[in-house]
Formats: sequence, C-alpha cells, structure tokens
Amino acid sequence: MNNIYTGFAMNEAINYLLNRNSMKMVTSPAPSDKDLALILQAAMSAPDHGALRPWRFKIIRGEAIKKFADFSIGLRQASNEPFNPDKEAATRQWLAEVPLIIAVACHIDYSNTKISESERMLATGAAVTNILNAAHMLGYGAFWSTGIATYIDEFQTGLGFDALDYRFMGFLAIGTPKMPVPQKERLSYEFFTEEWTGPISENN
Repeated sequence: MNNIYTGFAMNEAINYLLNRNSMKMVTSPAPSDKDLALILQAAMSAPDHGALRPWRFKIIRGEAIKKFADFSIGLRQASNEPFNPDKEAATRQWLAEVPLIIAVACHIDYSNTKISESERMLATGAAVTNILNAAHMLGYGAFWSTGIATYIDEFQTGLGFDALDYRFMGFLAIGTPKMPVPQKERLSYEFFTEEWTGPISENN
C-alpha cells in the first residue's frame, strides 16, 4: 500500500482518532493563528459531492465572545423554553472561559438541483469532524454544541447566516482543556456492522 505514513507515525495518527473525545470545559489559550489555520484547512479535505464546498464558518473570539453569550442567552430566555437561573448562570460562566467559537452553517445553492440538501449537510458535518479531529491532534479541546439558541431563527440571522440560504448547524467551542480529556468506553464497531451478501426479499 502506497502511503505517506509508516510505522509509528501511522499508529500514532490512528490512535489520535481512536481516542478523540469531546471536551466542553476549555479555557485560554485558544489555538494560535497558525494552529487555527491548520484546523480550518483540515475542513477543506472533507468528502464533498460536486465540490460545492457548502461549509461556512464564523470565527468568534475576544470581546465578541461576550456579545455571542449575551445574544444567544437573551434569545433563549425570551423563547418558550428559557433556562432556569442556575442553567443560565452556568452557561454564562462556561462561555466566559471559552476563548474561541466557530459558528457553522451549510450553504444551500438553489441553482444546483443535482446535489441534494442532505448531501451538502453531510459534507458540512464531515468538515466539522475534520476540525474536531485536527484540534484534538494539536492538543486542544473541542466541543460541538447545538444548544442555547441554535434552533431559534433570529440567532442564525444575527450571526450573518440568512435562513433562506443557509442551514445553521451549531457552534464549536475550542480552547485548552481545563482538565484531562475524559476517556469514554467505546463500543466495538462489530455491534453496528454486518456482512451483506445480496438483495433481501420478503421471502428470505
């Protein structure tokens, strides 16, 4: 097999993938500009039917983090399902320590009728997975959230993603882990995999 990785390097890369876990509790420092460029460039390698590159990212950091927190929590508290006081306080405290947020959306190009919206969403999800893996491999913690106000239309619009042209897919919190990244027990792939030997009919 022709591969740029050999021996230890290949095993190390695979082990990074096998041991990746989401890490919500992060703090400064955020990825450097150099590391952030690598993390975002990893998204460009995602599988993408038709090379539509539907993923769109908004970088939120510095003073914009507080604006993000106030905006998202304000919308949530004005909704039909507001946080209770403890949840609101905990969410504000969490975001106050997050040094970098990447908001994620999928661009819907209605002029292209060949490739479905679901395929574009899958490509965007694959791009986000590459970001999460790259952040982990560089030693950062990362967490993909669809909470707070993700499903409130005004939130998407306020982040600059017009609901007519984009599907908002939440946001990533990235930074330095505040504690060792927890290791979860992973089930064997065998629980989710079976051999297919031919078409299945009602008679067999």
